[in-house]
Amino acid sequence: MTVMGRPTSFAPGMCEQAHNYCLLGATNDELAEFFAVCPRTIDNWIAKHDDFAAAVKSGRVAADARVARGLYARAVGYERKVEREVIIGGELKSLTSTVHYPPNVQACVFWLRNRRPKTWRDPHTDPSTPVDDIALLEAASERARHHDDAPRDGD
Repeated sequence: MTVMGRPTSFAPGMCEQAHNYCLLGATNDELAEFFAVCPRTIDNWIAKHDDFAAAVKSGRVAADARVARGLYARAVGYERKVEREVIIGGELKSLTSTVHYPPNVQACVFWLRNRRPKTWRDPHTDPSTPVDDIALLEAASERARHHDDAPRDGD
């Protein structure tokens, strides 16, 4: 005796939609809501349809890579060109400047704790007692800032 379930509502055109939605960070629950199915159905589609699974995976990999690049930029600091229009002497002129965004300590800690957990965890402390890495990095940042502000020969 063969038991048959409900026919699937899956269609190949859903792969591109799933990919695009995953580029925006969609979870399986969000995909289920988008396609008006239950989350288990999304799990089944991923397991049964290689093209759907590949679309979901590639969208998520791209989204995660974009976030990782942004987190890295926040951790090390970055510069960005900003263009704006100003009125000078009664004339509208375009002004371009570079804005420096300094490193963000919390982004550094997050990055290092996840990328180098053995290095950024103190092995001599009780794991239930967190090390205040943020305070350590802020102190190091402050020392570096004072070092950068120190007068140099020829200044």
